[in-house]
Amino acid sequence: MIREKRKVIVVGGGASGMMAAISAARQGNKVIVLEQKESLGKKILVTGNGRCNFTNRIQQPLEAWYRTEREGFPKFALEQFTWEDTLMFFSELGMQIKEKNGYFYPFSGQAATVLLILKKEVERLRVRVETEARAESIQQEKQGFSCFLKDGREFFGNQVILCTGSMAAPKTGSDGSGYTLAASLGHRLIPPLPALCPIVGKDGYFGQALKKMAGVRAETVLRLWIGEKEVFSERGELQITEYGLSGIPVFQFSRYAVRAFEKGEKVWVEIDFLPDLEKEDCRKLILRQLGHYQKTIEEVLTGFLNRKVVLEILACAKVERGKRTVSDESLERLLSCLKTFLVVMTGYRGMEQAQVCSGGVDTQEVKAQTLESKKRKGLYFAGEILDVDGACGGYNLQWAWSSGFLAGKGISV
Repeated sequence: MIREKRKVIVVGGGASGMMAAISAARQGNKVIVLEQKESLGKKILVTGNGRCNFTNRIQQPLEAWYRTEREGFPKFALEQFTWEDTLMFFSELGMQIKEKNGYFYPFSGQAATVLLILKKEVERLRVRVETEARAESIQQEKQGFSCFLKDGREFFGNQVILCTGSMAAPKTGSDGSGYTLAASLGHRLIPPLPALCPIVGKDGYFGQALKKMAGVRAETVLRLWIGEKEVFSERGELQITEYGLSGIPVFQFSRYAVRAFEKGEKVWVEIDFLPDLEKEDCRKLILRQLGHYQKTIEEVLTGFLNRKVVLEILACAKVERGKRTVSDESLERLLSCLKTFLVVMTGYRGMEQAQVCSGGVDTQEVKAQTLESKKRKGLYFAGEILDVDGACGGYNLQWAWSSGFLAGKGISV
């Protein structure tokens, strides 16, 4: 068997893998990227609905945007390669950039632009790329690592950077194979679970309201409760589905909801369907519409909300649709449903509908200053394979850029 030698092997050709390869190659290393799919960066193409929100101006507090079991771990990497560095990196490579409310996109509005820029730099640095190259096992040897592929090929490198992604969106190549490789090299895994994903649930009244409201999109405030504690609040466009709740505000807290649910804790969501009105303002407005304009309660609420929502809220509050007057008790139930509509979590959507994972390689076994393994000298990690996941808004890609840069930089020639 002919052994092909390269100084650095990067396993995985996604965002973090390409950045790690670029960073290592700029240090003067010979680099090879092993990508199991037929081309590099497939997941990049679907980020931001194909528009690729690749970083964000708002970064503080870090723990709000970058989540991990070991708080503080992402800090060093994010300070070594900041969001400003990301803008400079892509600008210097010729990409024009536009900003919207702190979110940064390629000026073209196409994720393909980001991928093209990265691939051109990989090519310029003469990084060798092997596609359809699935790493089946990695063995540490005296001078480095042997990487064995599914097709029988073998590559040797003095250092290896695992950038295989997570298990989310498996069609793009994130099938969890990197976790197996990490575990075989002695690393502990925090169980990977879906994050930035929809949750499954039912209303806390009769259990059928969500199905009847399916298809509705509404500007709401959502409050996540775990046990008896409110742990997260987010405003945004809620999408109600037959199975439960979706949309950006749900994605933002899904990590916490899913992990708590898996621990057997009681998890529920309160929906404020009228976030711009205080409860007492709602009360006065409803009473005024009922009294002065002599409308039915259904007609009053239809002035605020989608009719599907109106009908189900009235049913859950046990208020008759045609009523032109409501008792104080009925009005209180109605206001409670409008401002704190209860959805009990009963599950969550799988990896196919998740944008990222929470969990992964335990960061307690990784050096924060270099992203090198504390167990295997010469083994590095970057991107989603680590127990770091970001909120919606470009944070997962920023972690890919920062961690890939740091892992590649840490390798000496």
